[in-house]
Amino acid sequence: MSGKNTRDTFEAISLYLGDYMNDFAVKVLTAPSGKTHLFSVGQAGFIIKSKSGQLLAIDLYLSDCVERIEGHDGFKRLLPKILSPYDLELDVIIATHFHRDHFDIDIIPSLMSNGNTKLFAAEDCRDSVRQMEMTENNITYVKPNETHICGDFEIDFVSCDHGTGAPEAVGVMVKVDGKLLFETGDTCLRSDWVNDFKKHGRTDVLIAPINGAFGNMNEQDCADFANAIDAQLTIPCHYGMFASHGGNVGKFYNIMKEQYPVRRFCVMAQGEKLTI
Repeated sequence: MSGKNTRDTFEAISLYLGDYMNDFAVKVLTAPSGKTHLFSVGQAGFIIKSKSGQLLAIDLYLSDCVERIEGHDGFKRLLPKILSPYDLELDVIIATHFHRDHFDIDIIPSLMSNGNTKLFAAEDCRDSVRQMEMTENNITYVKPNETHICGDFEIDFVSCDHGTGAPEAVGVMVKVDGKLLFETGDTCLRSDWVNDFKKHGRTDVLIAPINGAFGNMNEQDCADFANAIDAQLTIPCHYGMFASHGGNVGKFYNIMKEQYPVRRFCVMAQGEKLTI
């Protein structure tokens, strides 16, 4: 198929699907095959689309459940909802821990309702699943040092340090299409673990928090970690969703430019696609 015909096909699909779903879902579905794509959903949420079109999502927060549960403006959702649970049929969902902006109790049951999506969730999500009376047929509870292969994705779960409030939280390394994407999960800086992480191979894309609260790395920590692990590309996350969470992406930008000028990084807008 020629390039022009391919573009025409994508435009036709977008126009057709646009009647039924939002622009972000159309962007995901029409991202060209044969390439690997990463999409930012906001907070710590990302979707990976493999060359063959399979979809893996990490830590999607699509509702307002955090404010509803916490009950104050510090957890009011400040970023728009760009995806509904029925817009995409995901092949894999990963929840790195039970905090509701990572394991969205208002959305997870709907995302799993198709009967095909597989959920890999940290052990501390088990009680939530049972409270929601979800079937556990497609759910696997995971710990650090476990590897699971699901379609195009080889998923290594690794340690993270999110403090005593979530001691069973995990980070995740996704190997897809010959690339390694490392989403650290919510964690403080653990420089003593860098060599263990490097054993998994070169990190092509690092995604890490910068909010510096609730046991997470701040802007300087993220930059230092990216340099220590020799990440080829670093994407900051966990900022902008809640007033109480903090995180200054401008500060991270300046640190990387001034202290690590040879390090590549990308500040992704919510809804942005990055071809990797």
